Amino acid sequence: MEHQSLLTKLVEGYNDIFKYADPRVENWFMMQSPIPSLLICIGYFIFVWVSPSLMKNHKAYELRNLLVVYNLAMVALSTYIFYEFLMSGWLAGYSLGCQPVDYSNSPHALRMASVCWLFYISKFIELFDTIFFILRKKFNQVSFLHVFHHGIMPISWWFGVKLVPGGFGTFHSTLNSFIHLVMYTYYGLSALGPAFQKYLWWKKYMTSMQMIQFIAVTIHSTQLLFIECNYPKIFVYWIGFYAIIFLIMFANFYVQAYLKPKTSVDIRTKKVMNGTSENGAKAKSS
Repeated sequence: MEHQSLLTKLVEGYNDIFKYADPRVENWFMMQSPIPSLLICIGYFIFVWVSPSLMKNHKAYELRNLLVVYNLAMVALSTYIFYEFLMSGWLAGYSLGCQPVDYSNSPHALRMASVCWLFYISKFIELFDTIFFILRKKFNQVSFLHVFHHGIMPISWWFGVKLVPGGFGTFHSTLNSFIHLVMYTYYGLSALGPAFQKYLWWKKYMTSMQMIQFIAVTIHSTQLLFIECNYPKIFVYWIGFYAIIFLIMFANFYVQAYLKPKTSVDIRTKKVMNGTSENGAKAKSS
């Protein structure tokens, strides 16, 4: 009886949440149910878990040309998403304070809902970041932070698009799309080869930008704990929690990568020697 009661409560809670589902997105691709998104995320975690075994007897793949195309395509996509967030909301009358979701069928409201959906879809495309690391046997880049971030974003944003496609919560996605256009610009240049290394001196500043992003999102989210706003509090808590957790993780990475003495391990001798970490920021991308 206890199990039945718990199941009943879960079903009732699920139904209560989806009473607020936005009918405008009901028939959009992937928006009928969270199950496909959840299964893809679970499949991603499983793939990462078994990948060392899968690649054990394979040489690392040389993907330079593919990485150049992929990263430059992601620059274009991130730039477009950033522009659309600005033009459909944050440069079109949105407030930095309380900003409810506009559920109307006005051009601006539909434009905002559309870019929220595109941002959600982009989180699936970004899973290829990890796949390319694994195919190149760059397992040091497949960190907990990298995998955790990439693995939870698609399912998290399914609920965002389904219930609140616009308004207050798009502040963090606007900042994130800007960070990503900068990040993929860096890695597109990096993939072009050694001739471009002299233009890549600003790698550590990407981590600083990411930390500033999470500080801004934390401050922005906290204000709704003290003012009345017609925006679901559960999303305020989730966004704020997300920002704080990743701020701590990025700050720890920054200290380990740039403030502490650098070391690397010589695989042949297993001795620790002075050196530098390679491409650390990518493993910690947001």
